[in-house]
Amino acid sequence: MSEQREQVVQPPKIVAELSGNHQGKLEEAIALMDLAHECGADMIKIQTYTEDSLTIPSDRPEFQLTKGLWKGYSYYDLYKEAKTPREWMEPLFAHAREKGIFLFSSPFCLDDVDVLEKAGCPVYKIASFEVNYPQLVAYCAQTRKPMVISTGLATLEEIDKIVQVAKDNGCSDLTLLHCESHYPADPTTFNLNAIPFYKERYKCKAGLSNHAIGDILDIAATALGADMIEKHFARDRNSGIDAAFSMTPDELKQLKEDTVTTALSLGIKGIRLSEDDIKSRDERRSVYLVRDLKAGDTLSESDVRIIRPGIGLNPFDLDKVLGKRAKVDLKAPLPLKAEDFA
Repeated sequence: MSEQREQVVQPPKIVAELSGNHQGKLEEAIALMDLAHECGADMIKIQTYTEDSLTIPSDRPEFQLTKGLWKGYSYYDLYKEAKTPREWMEPLFAHAREKGIFLFSSPFCLDDVDVLEKAGCPVYKIASFEVNYPQLVAYCAQTRKPMVISTGLATLEEIDKIVQVAKDNGCSDLTLLHCESHYPADPTTFNLNAIPFYKERYKCKAGLSNHAIGDILDIAATALGADMIEKHFARDRNSGIDAAFSMTPDELKQLKEDTVTTALSLGIKGIRLSEDDIKSRDERRSVYLVRDLKAGDTLSESDVRIIRPGIGLNPFDLDKVLGKRAKVDLKAPLPLKAEDFA
């Protein structure tokens, strides 16, 4: 039994993404990190960028957001409000190390990576919208640290290319996350079978970056073998620029519990009986003698019944003793034993 138990599927690592839900306050970013850790997150992720890491200030129409959660912002103003400033990196990572919290980040330009290297970032995450930025992926890979890449919006050809860039530049520990890059995302648009597909195609770990509300997709991803599940985290649905599609503390606790239960329920590829199962087998049917036999009497079907409990002869073996003679006197009712007949 112990050998079988070792084969049980491990639950995915739960990553709480803080994003801009710190509302521009370092003390709130630290408090959110602590809260997510207390609620069961295995890892905490932040985003490291400036507004200039991502775009330029412009009044041109293509730089304005006209729909969705951030309608009315320009790209530049949105990123300026939502950013986790570079000068926070060293105190955030120092706090994480002090508290035993696994913190990592998504950089958005090469300078961001330099800042994170100085702060001691242990893993680099490439956001979905940066999958077509091979220079950034290569620069992160050259640190030789583990990488996580979200694949939302990417074609298979693009994923093939970016995985090769990461591997060619030194990344040997890669996790690909299936993602629907909409905020919030519609659960019916996901393609969760990408998770086992990534594992098979790229020989890497895989998981889910989930911007949908609720944990049904996370449970399904766990059943499909997800190694990691990332979700945005906020105090509540109103406290932060991404709060509308973020999980709350209670939802994080439930997510952790549900994914662990799901992973445990998957078991092994094959049949496994638990210790309780083995004990309960005695409650199944078995062959009982229901009529007294004298030594030398021949056993016939009318002498037996297949009934509960299950401490007699296994019904599969009944044909092996029918027509044989009793070795000794047998008084019914009695669980039948093959060794009493010859």
